[in-house]
Amino acid sequence: MLTQNARTLDATDARLLDLIQQEVPLVERPYQQIAERLGLGEEDVLARLRALKSGPRPVVRQISAIFDSASLGYQSTLVAAKVDEARIGDAAAVINRHPGVSHNYRRTNAYNLWYTLAVPPDSRLGLQGTVDVLHRQSGAAVMRLMPTLRLFKIGVRLKISGEEGGAASQTARPGFTDEHRRQGSSFSLTEADKPLIRVLQQDLPIEPRPFDDWAVQAGVSVDALLEAAKAYESRRWMRRFSAVLRHREVGFTANAMGVWKVPQGREEEFGKKAATFDAVSHCYLRPTYPDWAYNLFTMIHGPTEDACRAVLRAISEATGVTEYDALYSTHEYKKIRVKYFTGDIEAWESANAAEC
Repeated sequence: MLTQNARTLDATDARLLDLIQQEVPLVERPYQQIAERLGLGEEDVLARLRALKSGPRPVVRQISAIFDSASLGYQSTLVAAKVDEARIGDAAAVINRHPGVSHNYRRTNAYNLWYTLAVPPDSRLGLQGTVDVLHRQSGAAVMRLMPTLRLFKIGVRLKISGEEGGAASQTARPGFTDEHRRQGSSFSLTEADKPLIRVLQQDLPIEPRPFDDWAVQAGVSVDALLEAAKAYESRRWMRRFSAVLRHREVGFTANAMGVWKVPQGREEEFGKKAATFDAVSHCYLRPTYPDWAYNLFTMIHGPTEDACRAVLRAISEATGVTEYDALYSTHEYKKIRVKYFTGDIEAWESANAAEC
């Protein structure tokens, strides 16, 4: 299991982190608005965020637009691989060279390496062709594509302040779902949107007017950039504009991928119920294989493995599904955000075209 002592935070830092995980306002002075919500001064918020993003153990990974790959026309999948443990680090390094690989973890299972992959709408290889290349390059024994068949929830929100319920608490709001994704896919993206998306996916500067320089980069006014961002959020291309934290630095040292054998015909019922648990950040229906019978996936973050197990037991009790397992992360090889419309994936495909 990944273990590390959490960074010490005061109560105000914890409230600030809770707030910016939900939303960073799309206004000219977002940190001023955050300060007003917390009853603080703008300079105090700026100083706190600079400290939380700096040093040898930064808490805030990034503040940016969180776009939905599918709504932008990208194809994506989870990939499960069986790799010789003696060379798993080398295999992970090969896979990580693909710019569309955003997450890559070693997990406690015979399928011991799990990564996420995205390719653009005009990919010459597609998902299967890309995985075929990565399979050969990495030397993995087996690779299985596990794309999303049904999305019940995406929405990472770590409770830092302790002002809400326990690990197994539930909410009526399931986060980003298939319905939102269908809404996003109903709008047509244009070439004019791409430079704005490229700018909005950067890490937001910690300064009083952070969007000013971005507007210059995009060749538009600040008002135009912010209006575009709000439109992308309204269209569901953007799931939210917010902070992403480094889980272990705030005490969430356990990362359990709960996998479930849900009987045919009960997938929808199970997925909607599991998605209501606050500790569940992702909930998907995925395909099965002869050597993989689990069809529902629930990602859970907790302070300990025991806390994750408590959530899994609560989901089991709430749904009546008793066949499940938990795959814990034991090493993080890569965790980034995919960069959209930058040409880096296309460059990788051109460089590796001979292996197709």
